[in-house]
Amino acid sequence: MVRGSWDQRTRGLTKGQELLTLSFMEIVKQVVDLMSRHYVFPDVAREVVGVLESTAFPVDRAALADAVTRSLQSVNGDKHLRLIHHEDPLPDGHGDDETDLATMAAWADRTGGGVAAVQRLDDGIAHLDLRPVLFPTVVSGEAIAAAMTLVAPADALVLDLRGCLGGEPSMVTFICGYLFGAAPVEISGLFERTTGRVAQAWTHPYAPGRRFGPDKPLAVLISGTTFSGGEQLAYDLQQTGRATVVGQRSRGGAHPRQGFRIDDHLELTVPVARSVSPVTGGNWEGVGVIPTVETTPDDTLPAALALLRERLATRPGSILA
Repeated sequence: MVRGSWDQRTRGLTKGQELLTLSFMEIVKQVVDLMSRHYVFPDVAREVVGVLESTAFPVDRAALADAVTRSLQSVNGDKHLRLIHHEDPLPDGHGDDETDLATMAAWADRTGGGVAAVQRLDDGIAHLDLRPVLFPTVVSGEAIAAAMTLVAPADALVLDLRGCLGGEPSMVTFICGYLFGAAPVEISGLFERTTGRVAQAWTHPYAPGRRFGPDKPLAVLISGTTFSGGEQLAYDLQQTGRATVVGQRSRGGAHPRQGFRIDDHLELTVPVARSVSPVTGGNWEGVGVIPTVETTPDDTLPAALALLRERLATRPGSILA
């Protein structure tokens, strides 16, 4: 590994080592530039730049990505702030909306549009498992609408986000539209560095298909894997009082990010906004979504089902009473 100021790092190296170090220096310079221009917290960006300038350069790109990521996250622990090494070359145009949307669409086609399972369980309870991510509505809106229409007649719903690794804020809004009524409900918006303002987010009066609605019991499952967009969905449903969250504390990433191609195998992800709840004024960054009912991983679904059955049994006219 090589440390020191920019002009010291190539002293005493062989020609091959010198060329590699110069290449890595250019990569880190790109990271510094993109961080400085785009990171949602400019003051933190300046601190991170200082750390990056003393980052050790390992001998290959994968190790460099790990080292730079540790430096990027060293100031405030932002898990969305990463230099990612991809084994397969990134497609031409990676980072452009059209290319990224095509990549998302191909991924969605392989994963049921993010709908892993829809089941009707005993006692009129439905189970909807959303993973690996909440895809953009333009990609998976029809799949989500179909799934929500299937669970709409159920008496209670388990929304399973334990394997949800993230997703689009627009899809969070879309899904929430099925879990409230026609009257718009405000959920977490985004503070954007470019505008210096919070862009509000509201559910839509119209939802394709059928709504589950605002009144029937709803349990949301989370785990230590749940991240980013999956966390927002759980957090908003919890903070608005619409759902009971069951499981384990989630990972704690509340900053939507943008990807920047560095070279064929390296991608820098930089948070360009932060989530702001209209209820709390904050978000789950760094702390995760804290479950209302904390369980072990094995007990999460059974605990949620017991909770829903108990609530169904107390409803007027229930056959479970």
